[in-house]
Amino acid sequence: MTAKEQPDSVELHSSLEPLPRHIAIIMDGNGRWAQQRGLHRLKGHEAGAGMVRPIVTECSRLGIDCLTLYSFSMDNWKRPPTEIKGLMKLYTEYLVSERPILMENNVRLIHLGVKEQLPGHMRRELDNSMEASKNNTGMVLALALNYSGREEMLRACRGLAQQSVAGQIRPDQISRELFAQHLDTAGLPDPDLLIRTAGERRISDFLLWQISYAELYISDVYWPDFSPKELHQALKDFASRKRRFGGLNRS
Repeated sequence: MTAKEQPDSVELHSSLEPLPRHIAIIMDGNGRWAQQRGLHRLKGHEAGAGMVRPIVTECSRLGIDCLTLYSFSMDNWKRPPTEIKGLMKLYTEYLVSERPILMENNVRLIHLGVKEQLPGHMRRELDNSMEASKNNTGMVLALALNYSGREEMLRACRGLAQQSVAGQIRPDQISRELFAQHLDTAGLPDPDLLIRTAGERRISDFLLWQISYAELYISDVYWPDFSPKELHQALKDFASRKRRFGGLNRS
């Protein structure tokens, strides 16, 4: 009997069903976690990066189709230059160190956002990880790096406008489905569950189109302490909800 088939594991998995196909997480609280411990904010980001592996691994083990992590927003460029430099170094190191883990777990990495504004060394490692994992058939891990939901929708609008001007499509042909195909998440299911850590109750420009019917789960736990156990609590809460998508509950 494998670890996945152990009675306790099977019972746990059953208590989490139905599982979301797509989980999106706003990983918040790294800086406050560090400040509470008298540490530099970058130490909090390092601790937060250390929590990504167990969460990715657990989501993959559970059979989640897609996990999206909000890692760096376009508004985060407003932070102090020393913090930004440290974050970019941390992201680059993560992309290198976690590449074997992605391959081991059959995870495919994709990027959401504007890659061209990221440092060259980081772009190279991001491209390397995406190229290495492109044929993996397991969970999709989407890293939202230099991402903005509003900017994503504007880019989609510009792309559709250019096609219309070129005579490739008529304005009345622009449907929800066509618009979604021009977003960074094209081909992915919309998130079923949006988790935000550290107790904040904001969307923060994250997947504004895609989360129209996502269930929201707010955890008071800072991201560096958001363990698989905390993830299970979010999944149990999700499993207890009745999703009606604007309709009536007929059960």
